[in-house]
Amino acid sequence: MTMQTPIGNPGNPAAGGALPDLPAPALPGGLPDPSMLARLATEFFSALPGGAAVPDVSAGSGAVGGVPSALPAAAPILSSIGNPVPPGSPLAGPGGAGTGVPGLSLPQGRVPGANLLPGAPTHVLSLSNRIPALAPHAAAQNGLPDSVVSIAPAFEPRAGGVALGVPEAGGLARPHVAPATGSPFYFLDDAARSAVDAPLDIAVPHSLHGNAADPRAFGLPAQNDLRELLPLHRFTPDDAARTPSRTGSLYAFDDARAAAHPRDAQRATPFASAHPPFDVHAVRRDFPILSERVNGKPLIWFDNAATTQKPQAVIDRLAYFYEHENSNIHRAAHTLAGRATDAYEHARETVRRFVGASSADEIVFVRGTTEAINLIAKSWGEQNIGAGDEIVVSHLEHHANIVPWQQLAAAKGATLRVIPVDDSGQVLLDEYRKLLNARTKIVSVTQVSNALGTVVPVAEIVDLAHRAGAKALVDGAQSVSHMRVDVQALDADFFVFSGHKIFGPTGIGVVYGKREILDAMPPWQGGGNMIADVTFERTVFQPAPARFEAGTGNIADAVGLGAALDYVNRIGIENIARYEHDLLAYATSVLAPVPGVRLVGTAKDKASVLSFVLRGYETEEVGRALNEDGIAVRSGHHCAQPILRRFGLEATVRPSLAFYNTCEEVDAMVDTVRRLAARRA
Repeated sequence: MTMQTPIGNPGNPAAGGALPDLPAPALPGGLPDPSMLARLATEFFSALPGGAAVPDVSAGSGAVGGVPSALPAAAPILSSIGNPVPPGSPLAGPGGAGTGVPGLSLPQGRVPGANLLPGAPTHVLSLSNRIPALAPHAAAQNGLPDSVVSIAPAFEPRAGGVALGVPEAGGLARPHVAPATGSPFYFLDDAARSAVDAPLDIAVPHSLHGNAADPRAFGLPAQNDLRELLPLHRFTPDDAARTPSRTGSLYAFDDARAAAHPRDAQRATPFASAHPPFDVHAVRRDFPILSERVNGKPLIWFDNAATTQKPQAVIDRLAYFYEHENSNIHRAAHTLAGRATDAYEHARETVRRFVGASSADEIVFVRGTTEAINLIAKSWGEQNIGAGDEIVVSHLEHHANIVPWQQLAAAKGATLRVIPVDDSGQVLLDEYRKLLNARTKIVSVTQVSNALGTVVPVAEIVDLAHRAGAKALVDGAQSVSHMRVDVQALDADFFVFSGHKIFGPTGIGVVYGKREILDAMPPWQGGGNMIADVTFERTVFQPAPARFEAGTGNIADAVGLGAALDYVNRIGIENIARYEHDLLAYATSVLAPVPGVRLVGTAKDKASVLSFVLRGYETEEVGRALNEDGIAVRSGHHCAQPILRRFGLEATVRPSLAFYNTCEEVDAMVDTVRRLAARRA
């Protein structure tokens, strides 16, 4: 059977009066060949925005069915579609996602893996970054897998589980689920049902409209394909029983995650990991500033130890606060005050969960880590440090964890003791033990060095401090964005960090303090919000945390910090740690061999900070050269002069990495350093 479809003026060949004969096998219901319809529809809709490739329906009388047409002339409607992926699709490459051969298109219908084929050889390397984004990393706020909420909608309509080459996990067949009797849209059936808590499969009708053509003939996913795309990691107990046991995990965090989340562990499959490979390109799309250009080059942000960039979720949350919730908090009787108070206190609860505190009353909002340490020194320190007492810090400390204690020691007649480090930049625990005695009142150490990246064994340091009868403060400014923090497991008396180091706003920070310690501390500042009653004779202070939050706080940025922590939770801090570890290892391996480069800080345990000097150059020269290529690094003393002087230096160049950085960006930085080295070899 052949079919001719009149378009434009049937009597005018110039108008494309008739399409060539097309084979159209008979389908149920007498429908035309769906392949041809799909191609016609694709050609028509892809041409509408530019108006350059619509069918010519204006030649001659310019009428279709008697209606005048204003559409311009266009290319023949049946021109071959070699690369069917729409512009902007994450599957599209330099040559699209078709065959890459002009005039040769992918066959219509269900072709496993076809949509993953690169359109050009230069795009082959990106194949590994496509599949991981399809699997859920965590649950989004509405309970759906995060890949469904943030990634799956961006894929072209042809993407089905089989077409993308994503098999059922473990090759297991899913149990049959009867069709839903309610809405076919599963997310409307039960708004209260969580995709994480309910291990049930999604019920989808088994047919669309009776004898309509199979959607796979249009290159669209079938219902089973959609099921495969969404709940990749949902399993019933029977599934788990039939699955081979894990012989060894590649990830050190699996056991810790199982211990922390026993319900998830019961549902988890005994495979190597519950998480797919980290998709850095999907993450980068969340950070709009990474699209900036500096000096005509794409921005490469390697100054994360100074401040991190902000995901769109944080930017949007701040805008929403100012658009819908902006008010001072507590006490007011109007609606916006209630909204602002709820948002502020919800952020406090988010912080509590993130660091593992036992109560939201143990979380105090401050301006940042510097203010946090000053609060503790000026409040707890003033109350508990006296003449002859000793304060212990490490050689790795930021100035903010040195100067307040120096000031306190000078005022009280106390002594500041320093834990030395070895030539790799790691603290010497044996020397630390020798410093502890009955006069030691507090040990205040960083968890990660901002200048070297050294990961300090703070658990041992805290334990030894407590055995000596001292309190322990941990500066988590550089650690909280790179590793899981559990203040109860750590048993620190105080833990402090800044929001802008963990993808949140500037001007907001956190003091965690054990409840009994905070309740015994006097307030540092006086004013509104921290009082229960005031007369001219006496003042009664609020309990913690309000007694330490005098005046109008940074309400909006506290809310923004909560959004940043939610974002990190959705990605998964363990996923971040694994990716950054590998990225740091790669960066070290390619930077260290550059002639004239001296890496400073080579401890075995490091977070993603590189510190180096280049022979023949001042650090500022290297920083300027990198900036000319759009690469942002920090050069100078990093507010950590004592540790740099320990290595005979006044300054270093400090690239610091985050989970949105890539190996390609590292290569760009190393190329610049190589060029500089070659000039003064």
